[in-house]
Amino acid sequence: MGRVRYRGQLGGLYPGAANKPSRRYLRRGLEAARRVRPIRGRIGFVGIGMSNAMDEFRGFAHTVELDPTLNPSLSFVEGPGGGWDAVRIGRPKARYWEDLDARVRKAGLARGQVQVVWLKETIAGEDRAFPHDARALQNNLRAIVRNLTGRFPNLRLVYVSSRTYGGYAITHLNPEPFAYESGFAAKWLVQDSIEGRLGRVWVGWGPYLWTNGLSGRRDGLTWTCDDVLEDGTHPSPSGVKKVSRLLTEFFTTDATAKTWFAPTG
Repeated sequence: MGRVRYRGQLGGLYPGAANKPSRRYLRRGLEAARRVRPIRGRIGFVGIGMSNAMDEFRGFAHTVELDPTLNPSLSFVEGPGGGWDAVRIGRPKARYWEDLDARVRKAGLARGQVQVVWLKETIAGEDRAFPHDARALQNNLRAIVRNLTGRFPNLRLVYVSSRTYGGYAITHLNPEPFAYESGFAAKWLVQDSIEGRLGRVWVGWGPYLWTNGLSGRRDGLTWTCDDVLEDGTHPSPSGVKKVSRLLTEFFTTDATAKTWFAPTG
């Protein structure tokens, strides 16, 4: 977007309409990344989010686990997905957290071995006008990050992504413009971290997933009817594949991720 504004708000993933973190904030991220090391031989990498996100995280994990350059210490844990929107997960006593603990244990991990999280969330049935929808999601994302840091004592890095295109939706689960506007909630969450409001964990952008349907974006990414299921919201196998590719590209190239994700790549 450059300096173009959306309903009064500057675009860009980071403050000042930038798409990359400042040098100062990047240094903080690199310092956090250097602390990501095997604990008793394992690095726990957990996916947090609603059903869309967990479908995508599962596809991503299955793809990269076949890559010989992947750090062999990494263990992927897919969090509960179906029906768990940002409001429900934001509650510290929600059953979600007990279910997540069970999945961490099933993966052979202890809480102290979880060091990285990918977070993608929305508010189901959102109907507030911008920016109230994005501010509400920002508040829920803040609560989720605080729940995560309270639960996982060695959590170093949280990467956040916003929604994929929602223009084909035939339900009110999370259509446009709310899917697009969730990007501002993610941006403001990152800004909370930059300003020191989220404690010890470093929060930065993962891959940006939204594209304007068939119009696409500069890197050629489009989102077609074939990329969603019949409800127009949940990703189809081709949609999962696209997001999986974006996740793989991000974690194998980003300066704060590649050293622990695929150090031999």
